[in-house]
Amino acid sequence: MPLLSMEYPLPVFFLILIPFFLLIYKQLIQKSRNLPPGPRPWPVLGNILQIGKRPHISLAEFAKIHGPLISVKLGTQIVVVASSPDSAAEILKTQDRLLSARSVPRVAVYEVSVMDQHSIVWSSDLSNHWKFLRAFCRTHLFSPKAVESQISLREKKVSEMIDFLRSRKRETVKISEILFGTILNTLGNLFFSKDLCDLDYERNTSGIKHVLRKYIELGAMPNISDFYPLFNALDLQRLRKQTEIYQNQLINIWSEIVKEKRQAISRRSSDFLDVMIDSGFSDLQINILLIELIGAGSDTTTSTIEWAMTELLRNKDAMHKLQAELKSKIGVNHIITESNITELPYLAACVKETLRIHPPTPFLIPRRAPETCKIMDYTIPKNARLFVNVWAIGRDSNTWEDALSFRPERFLDSNVDFRGQDFEFIPFGGGRRICPGLAFARQEIHLILASLIHYFEWSLPNDEDPMQLDMEEKFGVTLQKEKPLLIIPM
Repeated sequence: MPLLSMEYPLPVFFLILIPFFLLIYKQLIQKSRNLPPGPRPWPVLGNILQIGKRPHISLAEFAKIHGPLISVKLGTQIVVVASSPDSAAEILKTQDRLLSARSVPRVAVYEVSVMDQHSIVWSSDLSNHWKFLRAFCRTHLFSPKAVESQISLREKKVSEMIDFLRSRKRETVKISEILFGTILNTLGNLFFSKDLCDLDYERNTSGIKHVLRKYIELGAMPNISDFYPLFNALDLQRLRKQTEIYQNQLINIWSEIVKEKRQAISRRSSDFLDVMIDSGFSDLQINILLIELIGAGSDTTTSTIEWAMTELLRNKDAMHKLQAELKSKIGVNHIITESNITELPYLAACVKETLRIHPPTPFLIPRRAPETCKIMDYTIPKNARLFVNVWAIGRDSNTWEDALSFRPERFLDSNVDFRGQDFEFIPFGGGRRICPGLAFARQEIHLILASLIHYFEWSLPNDEDPMQLDMEEKFGVTLQKEKPLLIIPM
């Protein structure tokens, strides 16, 4: 068969090849720029194949070879990766005002203009809309006063979790499912004054937990349209279409609640949805904000507590020290409350050490350079994406002694904290884009972890050796365990 036929005349053939010639030409031009060093990219593909399925690990390895600030290419997209405290500080502090821009992922259902007006996560710049949403959420959800007002709700939902686990005493449980349900119900009552799911995950296999997880998974999948914007309109992998399906299912879960509240002459509750309605939010604004807050608040917290339980099971000395602290400060037969949290320094150290080794979002949320700029004497081209490899920074042996070991003691006599000022430890990010829910997450993680350890002894099925627990990570929006932790409450 001849290479060209009447079905594909010569002009059409060249039209098909033009995009690929442009890609190669663009890559040749970019070689002359003063980009940060990095592995040699392949034509057209860039470094996609070299990075693989666990990019936080492969990019950390590249950093060991090329330095703390590297550049890689994902298709036509230039990505700059910071893998040290100094390079992270350049992005999150020194150049924070300029480099707080975002690129809306191609999987997003809504257009950039819509996200700019209604998204707290994906607003492309620090617009007045973004500042209003940030201040609104802080006032009504995340300020010290707001977080304190939520104490009884968090304590109630944790108490329900403990009661459920007592009903499963000596049975094997998938702890991540129970954690996920507890956190979703806490958020559900905060937002809607109602639970969102049943803690019995074996009885309730569908519903919001399933839909939300599928929605989050789709957002983390590699997307050809992000690597090659020329193909954006095509949605070749149908990721945007699938995302739209699950997004609509999420919205349907609370759409009737929104409708009823709008029609009510008077409302007894005073939840976050009431506040949004009273503030004049449209349904579109409500839906985007709720999806972002519920998605971000549930998955990351679940992952952190599951990793903490795994590390404590593997490290008996740390477990015994935490149990002894709880027994000493709380007492064997006393109920643990949030007021006890400040009296538990070893608990705080265990949480910090978990976040150091297992940061919930290994790259934070990528930033974007809205214009060409300089970082550490390198040229960062306009629209380059910027990753901060928090996973690599937390395991850097130049910063942390015995970096790969779980040693909570390292934080006992240390002022290092995760509030975004200590760039060797930034699991919640830093600068203007630091996680707005940090204070809420801190209280939730400490209370749940303390309760799990205070009320139960834990063992593995079939008397398995905890040191044989699978520690493989599943890369995604959050860094989860590849194999969920199965444990028995005693």
